[in-house]
Amino acid sequence: MLDGIKLEQAGLPAVAIVTTPFIATARAMAINWGAPSYEFVVTSHPIANLSEAELNAMADELTTQVVRFLLRE
Repeated sequence: MLDGIKLEQAGLPAVAIVTTPFIATARAMAINWGAPSYEFVVTSHPIANLSEAELNAMADELTTQVVRFLLRE
């Protein structure tokens, strides 16, 4: 989250991906780091126990959202 905020503040397009239990934490971080309107992509939780194939499928599903986010569409 912080990496995305810092990159955006430096003028570089970035996107943070947050799992559902951490939405409130992500919003609090954005506020604390001076970017209260910072938006991020949300995905399901947990991810730690997913297989490589499941992670790849999740990444494929998130790709469109990430590209739209980066292009500000």
